Amino acid sequence: MLPYTKRFLPILDQLGLEVIIPEVHERLSEEEVLAYAGKFDGTICGDDHYSADVIKQCAPRLKVISKWGTGIDSIDKKTADDLGIPVYRTTNAFTDPVSDSVLAYILAFSRKQHWLDRNIKSGGWEKIPGKSLQECTLGVIGLGNIGRAVIKKAYAFGMRLLGNDIVPIPRDFIETYGVEMVDLEDLVSQADFISVNCDLNSTSNHLLNSALFLKMKPSSVVINTARGSIIDQNALIGALESKKIAGAAMDVFEEEPLAQDSPLLSMDQVMLAPHNSNSSPKAWEAVHWNTIRNLLIGLKMPLDVFDEIKNSKMDGNHDEK
Repeated sequence: MLPYTKRFLPILDQLGLEVIIPEVHERLSEEEVLAYAGKFDGTICGDDHYSADVIKQCAPRLKVISKWGTGIDSIDKKTADDLGIPVYRTTNAFTDPVSDSVLAYILAFSRKQHWLDRNIKSGGWEKIPGKSLQECTLGVIGLGNIGRAVIKKAYAFGMRLLGNDIVPIPRDFIETYGVEMVDLEDLVSQADFISVNCDLNSTSNHLLNSALFLKMKPSSVVINTARGSIIDQNALIGALESKKIAGAAMDVFEEEPLAQDSPLLSMDQVMLAPHNSNSSPKAWEAVHWNTIRNLLIGLKMPLDVFDEIKNSKMDGNHDEK
């Protein structure tokens, strides 16, 4: 939300909120958040590190944590719950753009678009063979909102669909889209494309590791638009270098920004993006307003003025910064 502060500061001022804007490079570390401990009643945060220690030191003044976005793995929610500090997020906010990104990667790899383009621009005329999606199997790890959207879009292309989740998935969804629910080892051993769409938590940290990379097909491509630490990045690099798998598309990383000495940067079979699969002006606009609304709810402030401002502004220029 920081790039849009010029637009929203007058609105927050009209709501009677005094705003602290720290200098942020991607996200705030624990130490950077602690520099403001005891100085704020509520926070709008991205992937800033609200660890147990940070939350304890920011309490008792801290009354609410309002996450811009969906994932809250950078927030120690248990500590917040124990201290009576609500943690709000905007669930289902980026389902369409993120699932679109997954399909874009699948199409790019299956049709070899990036490689064909690069070859011909460098003076070549190599007819690099591709595949139709109807010839491919997609495995989706995590069938939440985004995972299900990926399934729906891949179904339209005629892909064979495998799913894996630790919670039961509604039978009607499975039957409608012909999803085969399998265990994780079966999924990675059969899929041509493996899309990571689960949350990052204690059960999913380094879910894809060296042992699972060994079970993948040499032709498989791993796509991660969820959270970097779901994949053991060193194990992924090893699998790519040894050609245990054919490629990877990575929008998220264990450490962000990606280090400039990362081997991933020089790998021809890898497509990279800077945690950008949520890119969508329409989605961002909804998240801006919902995040402010969640902040006001946590601060127990009336919403009538906010709703009036929102209704008057929603038809304005959403791209203003």
